[in-house]
Amino acid sequence: MDQETLLKGLNAPEKQQRLEALRGLRKMLDEGQIAEPERTTDTNNHVHTTYSFSPYSPSAAVYYAYMSGLCTVGIIDHDSISGAREFIEAGEIMRITTTIGCEVRVSFAGTPFEGRTLNNPDEPTVAYIALHGLPHNKIDEMDALLMKIRAKRNERNAQQVQRLNGIIKPYGLSLDFEEDVKPLSMAHDGGSVTERHILFALTKKLIGRYGKGEGLIRFLEERMRLTIKPNVRKMLEDTEFFAYEYDVLNILKSEFVPQFFIAGGEDSFPVKEVVEYARSLGVIPTYCYLGDVAESPTGDKKAQKFEDEFLDELFPFVKELGFEALSYMPSRNTMEQLVRVMDKCRELDFFEISGEDINQPRQSFICMKQRDEAFRHLSDNTWALVGHENAATADPEESIYSDKIKKEYPGLKERVAHFKEIGLQYKK
Repeated sequence: MDQETLLKGLNAPEKQQRLEALRGLRKMLDEGQIAEPERTTDTNNHVHTTYSFSPYSPSAAVYYAYMSGLCTVGIIDHDSISGAREFIEAGEIMRITTTIGCEVRVSFAGTPFEGRTLNNPDEPTVAYIALHGLPHNKIDEMDALLMKIRAKRNERNAQQVQRLNGIIKPYGLSLDFEEDVKPLSMAHDGGSVTERHILFALTKKLIGRYGKGEGLIRFLEERMRLTIKPNVRKMLEDTEFFAYEYDVLNILKSEFVPQFFIAGGEDSFPVKEVVEYARSLGVIPTYCYLGDVAESPTGDKKAQKFEDEFLDELFPFVKELGFEALSYMPSRNTMEQLVRVMDKCRELDFFEISGEDINQPRQSFICMKQRDEAFRHLSDNTWALVGHENAATADPEESIYSDKIKKEYPGLKERVAHFKEIGLQYKK
């Protein structure tokens, strides 16, 4: 098969088809038919796949991560760990080091932060957290919790589709959750369905009716009364872009999610319950810092205030809950915000994890800002994450925050150095 056919095969319906396409591309690299990318020391621990919402299957995510020059890549899907085994195998094929984990929404109800906007643009009281470095022999146990979350989330999703139908009815449009939305997801194989899937279904309906380009732009502006910025208009005029639907979806997301989103869903489990369960599996509970934002890099979030006003209260509280790490994205915040967060991490002994939240086709897998000297330690920490994941897979008592390890290496710096040494043994 030629390269173009193999690239398309990376997003084939079946896992074995995707992996076979990946093997074909690896063979072409080995034979010099595809140029090897320049190897870098860049890392990224937070890449979404089609098992939540992304243009990349686990195999595709690994391939494009490798071709971007990354030396490690981590899968983090919303409410799903079902792509993890494919991701690990894909890493073996491509010879790139991987980490696995997932991202879930948790409720801070009954805590001092009930009613506050944390890191979730859509819902106060509820926060996104990442569960990094899952031991490979605990995937099924992690999924036991995630299956419950997905079931509750789909109850909310179905209700949200009905609410959206009330909004789009005047345009002669409607969606069916089972027929239009779920088939766009990997729900049949343990994937989650998100608000983006709902809007992806609407996007497809709009393109089916108005086509790509000028007709669609006129409808969005004149009928839906949406404001389309010049840079976004330019994207919508590029009708040949391979993931055109994503540009349309981003416009709809900013406008419609606040209108159809239903708060208070039972899919946001209590934060303490989730953290305790995660710790029992040896995964690293991680609070995801967002911080006040002026403008979203991907154009799908409005300017909004998040945790900055109460970080001094929040970080010690999540530490007490059992969070062992804190993640942040250097490209999304000001240096002033990032310095403050890093200082708080050192003060509270939070393991620092970075990962650029990849779920859009126009995003780069590499965060150039992370190459600054101020963030050099994040690369070391990634190798420590690799070390933890593999050590905890072999022996739960060897996790980065086990009592045994904390006794042997009381300081966080010592532990990071210890696990970095282990992690580098898995460098491919």
